[in-house]
Amino acid sequence: MSGPLIVQSDRTVLLETDHPSADVARHELAIFAELERAPEHIHTYRISRLGLWNARAAGHNADFIIESLTKWSKYPLPETVTSEIRRTIDRFGKLLISRDAEGLLLQSESLPILTEVTTNPKIAELLEGKTDSGYRVRPWARGQLKQQLLKLGWPAEDNAGFTPGTPHSIELDQSNWSLRDYQKLAVEKFAEGGSGVVVLPCGAGKTLVGAAAMAHFDTNTLILVTNTVAARQWRDELLKRTDLKQEDVAEYSGASKELAPVTIATYQILTTKKQGEFAHLALLNARDWGLIIYDEVHLLPAPIFKMTADLQARRRLGLTATLVREDGRESDVFSLIGPKRFDAPWKDIEAQGYIAPAKCFEIRISLPDEDRMKYAISDADARFRIAATANAKLPLLRKLLDKNPEEPTLIIGQYLDQIDEVSSALNLPKLTGQTPVVEREQLFADFRSGKIKALVVSKVANFSVDLPEASLAIQISGSFGSRQEEAQRLGRLLRPKQDGRTALFYTLIARDTVEQDFAQNRQRFLAEQGYSYEIVNAEDI
Repeated sequence: MSGPLIVQSDRTVLLETDHPSADVARHELAIFAELERAPEHIHTYRISRLGLWNARAAGHNADFIIESLTKWSKYPLPETVTSEIRRTIDRFGKLLISRDAEGLLLQSESLPILTEVTTNPKIAELLEGKTDSGYRVRPWARGQLKQQLLKLGWPAEDNAGFTPGTPHSIELDQSNWSLRDYQKLAVEKFAEGGSGVVVLPCGAGKTLVGAAAMAHFDTNTLILVTNTVAARQWRDELLKRTDLKQEDVAEYSGASKELAPVTIATYQILTTKKQGEFAHLALLNARDWGLIIYDEVHLLPAPIFKMTADLQARRRLGLTATLVREDGRESDVFSLIGPKRFDAPWKDIEAQGYIAPAKCFEIRISLPDEDRMKYAISDADARFRIAATANAKLPLLRKLLDKNPEEPTLIIGQYLDQIDEVSSALNLPKLTGQTPVVEREQLFADFRSGKIKALVVSKVANFSVDLPEASLAIQISGSFGSRQEEAQRLGRLLRPKQDGRTALFYTLIARDTVEQDFAQNRQRFLAEQGYSYEIVNAEDI
């Protein structure tokens, strides 16, 4: 054995990044393990129960996982790890939620397991009583039951079926394009399960997977998106890629409250409260939806989980570039939206030419003495802001722009005053959450056409914005250690370029500060996907 992995008895896995087989091993490892630390030479993964159950739901059994670890491991696998993998995988589907003529049932072939879970008080209150074949489930409790069973370590297989919804014919118009093989496979895997999550990198065509799922089921569809710009991009793509007409697609947002067989609503409108009540909750039952699509499911606001618990009879498709949630609610995605049905590694899709190759750099600057003193006497929150908004970043920013004058560039920041200062100093247009939607769309259009070469943007541009020619991103500040934000920001660059060139992703970091510490967490996502960070001193640029 001479592989790049060391599997340890506490279910951590060490990956030697310089090993010639590291990339291949990493891709297989990512199917069932989560990256925890990613310094230069040794990356640490953890095999978690949720990771194993997601792998099982996506079609990978215990033999595949153990064979993969054995194949790439430097040493024999600890027996405790192999037995724990088998036991954990074996728990998936031991409990079954089904439906008979009278309603929902909780069943199991194992009476001890069924007895164990049904005597739990939080489970018992969701049940109506015993039947010959199991326990009757309260009609409204399907989602809550799955949540509670998962917390007990018994992920249920939900075979209770879905309402077909009001039929509405939807055909893909593939006269000048075609679904890629991985997109077809993603739709097939989702259709088999009827609910769950498809994980694809930004630029790999998640919207087309959504459109193909709609065409597969031919039903009224509710699409939930992060903002109004994303809603309009979905509408434009659907009108371009399917036979849907203008009158078939409506927007339900702060700006417009229409309903149609395909309705696109923002998370914000659904979570808006009036007098303490969710004012637009009726939208979820306004039509007989046969399919609900959750775009950027890793950003799902907490109240949407509560609403989704009541929507278990509807087919649910989550789309995302990463299952990582900064609030730790991955288990709620699993139980309420559904398990991971399909996951394509970024580097695999890059190798097929469907997303652009990218090089990632962290450039470290030194704080001037005055800022360093201010940093030293500040509290933790103020220290992060001082480091993130350091004026010393501006000369470096100018230098990077001068080195890449022809590259369509996004300068991405977290703080509005910093964005204002950079926009003013460099005489570049800015785009923030305060920018009106009409102006945003015009700025994006001008950037796509080449009329604008560089945009200074806030986190509003992290999500669901299609800027295919962006080839250089300079991140001047971010949200502490957010891996999901790193995924979105890199994703802005990954649309394939017409000339096939490599995208460049720079992050400017204040050396020896909390910003540098947080940056290590952000890099974990890129390491998971096979991208390496090159650390460079500002003096060497």
